[in-house]
Amino acid sequence: MSNKTTPVSDLLHDYLLDISLREPDVLKRLREATARLPERNMQIAPEQGQFMQLLLNLMSARRCIEVGTFTGYSTLAMAQALPEDGRLLACDVSREWTDMGRPYWEEAGVASRIDLRIAPAEDTLKAELEEAGGNVWDFAFIDADKPAYPRYFDLCLALLRPGGLIAVDNTLWDGKVADPAVNDEDTRAIRAFNEDLLSDERVEISLVPIGDGLTLARKR
Repeated sequence: MSNKTTPVSDLLHDYLLDISLREPDVLKRLREATARLPERNMQIAPEQGQFMQLLLNLMSARRCIEVGTFTGYSTLAMAQALPEDGRLLACDVSREWTDMGRPYWEEAGVASRIDLRIAPAEDTLKAELEEAGGNVWDFAFIDADKPAYPRYFDLCLALLRPGGLIAVDNTLWDGKVADPAVNDEDTRAIRAFNEDLLSDERVEISLVPIGDGLTLARKR
C-alpha cells in the first residue's frame, strides 16, 4: 500500500516493460527507427502507447483525432485499437517525419483508417468543425507545440461527443513544470495550461504519471 505514486527508477522501469509491455513487432521497429533521429524524444513511450490503446478499447472508440503525429508511432498504436471502419484524423506539418511512419502503417494493415492532413492542426480542426460539426468524435490526443495547447484543447473539446476523452501529452514536462527556476516559453505554456485545466468545469480530469505526464480530460 502507498499513499503516493511510486518513483520509477531505471531498474523499475525496465521491470515495468519486461512484465507488462505487449508491443507488436511493427510498432517496435518503428520505435527503433525513430530512436535514431536527433528528435527522438518527441516520441511517446511504448507503455504510453499501450495505455492509450487500452483506453480506446475501453471506450469502443471509432473516431479519433491526433494533434502532432511525428513519425507515426502513436498514430499506429491508436489505429491498431480501432475497428476496421474506424477513422483517425492525424494532424502534422512535417511530410518528412510522417513519411517515416507510412510504410509501417501499411504493413500493419491500418493505413486505410488514418486520414493524415499535412497542414497547421488548428486549420484542420477548424475545417473539420465547420464541415461536420461537433459532438461526434470519441477521443483526441494532443502532442504538438506547447503554446498552442489551449487552442487545440478547445477545438478538440468542441469536436468530441459528451463522454469523449482528450489525452494531453507532456504535462509533467520532465519535472520542469514544478521547478520555479525554469521559465522558458514551453514550460510556462504547460504550467498555464495545467493551471487553467484544474478549474475547467467542462471536463473531469486526471494527470497520469506515465511517460512525460499524460492528462486525461473527459468531456462532461
